[in-house]
Amino acid sequence: MAELKERLLPPKPQSAINLRDAAYRSSAPGRQPFQGMDVLGLKKRGQGLRSWIRVDASGNSQVIEVDKFTMMRRCDLPARDLRLLDPLFVYPSTILGREKAIVINLEQIRCIITADEVLLLNSLDSYVLQYVVELQRRLMTSGVGEVWQSDAADLSLRRGSRSFDNVFGSTSPDYLPFEFRALEVALEAACTFLDSQAAELEIEAYPLLDELTSKISTLNLERVRRLKSRLVALTRRVQKVRDEIEQLMDDDGDMAEMYLTEKKKRMETSFYGDQSVMGYRSTDGASISAPVSPVSSPPEARKLEKSLSIARSRHESMRSSESATESIEELEMLLEAYFVVIDSTLNKLTSLKEYIDDTEDFINIQLDNVRNQLIQFELLLTTATFVVAIFGVVAGIFGMNFSIPLFDDPGAFKWVLIITGVTGAIIFSAFVWFFKYRRLMPL
Repeated sequence: MAELKERLLPPKPQSAINLRDAAYRSSAPGRQPFQGMDVLGLKKRGQGLRSWIRVDASGNSQVIEVDKFTMMRRCDLPARDLRLLDPLFVYPSTILGREKAIVINLEQIRCIITADEVLLLNSLDSYVLQYVVELQRRLMTSGVGEVWQSDAADLSLRRGSRSFDNVFGSTSPDYLPFEFRALEVALEAACTFLDSQAAELEIEAYPLLDELTSKISTLNLERVRRLKSRLVALTRRVQKVRDEIEQLMDDDGDMAEMYLTEKKKRMETSFYGDQSVMGYRSTDGASISAPVSPVSSPPEARKLEKSLSIARSRHESMRSSESATESIEELEMLLEAYFVVIDSTLNKLTSLKEYIDDTEDFINIQLDNVRNQLIQFELLLTTATFVVAIFGVVAGIFGMNFSIPLFDDPGAFKWVLIITGVTGAIIFSAFVWFFKYRRLMPL
């Protein structure tokens, strides 16, 4: 990995100088200002040069520095698509199929895939380096592109290789074109990254939730709150990747737009066909540079040219429709495989969220139970206070300054206490029976 980092890191520009020395030289007598400044370096930085890792169809990688406009012309992409690859902006996961390229923004993997190469921003991220290493390994071991060189016999060869790979359980079939293999590695990297994060979250979440159910404290509640916020953010990212794959699977036009090798071959075939037609015209004695008048051309030549063009267009349409149907099926199977993987990750997060919700419900039930116990204790305490207040009323009556014959009886104080206590016990029992009858206290 260290050797790969050193090989993929962009070389330091030799024209870079110390700005302090430049300012000193510019302030020296007899020198013009900005004489020692690196004007070419400033011009390149103004143009927005960026370091890109280029991986071709043979698995060879190199680091190139290309500005934004050159990349737009090279891949035939608008500026808004390149903004998806800018690490300074945060965009949701996106897979876009364009005329000559596929723009991928899947977590850390942000790249442009064409029919001949993969271009991704040079970064020290381990997932980017792993993507480059894995793509090189698969391209060098499988020899991609060999089965896509012929036209008629290629269909049977692809079907034969497909059955061979199905027998031996190959996860990365050789009959896929270059852009699909690069897309497969990107999907695999993104799905593996999200699944690893989901697994780490599960390992941390379940013991914490079990601890919270046994001991409800402010520290545990705060840890669960942070865990739930991470879970919501990760679920949103996984859901976006899943929706993007599902949207591609539901739209045949988007999938047909993504296999660039077939479109490139059709363009080359049409170009060579036009060259042959123009060569046929030149053999008839007509000038290629000057337009041929349909009136002056012989009718037999016009009929022959028209029939040839119609036959060629029908042949190309039949070939393209047959190949497009098969390629769409292959791409759909590829997307479906990783759709199952990302859907499994989403199910893990959904199960974890349900477990958190169940834990919250259990905690709320426990808190409600404790609250009900406090309310019951408060009722008992209020009833006991009322009973004790009866003794205070009796004591207040007998403490008044008036004379009655009961004060002269020696056993009167004892009977007053007995009667007051029995009355208080009867009142307390009546309150308890009323609470149980009204289901305000457990039986």
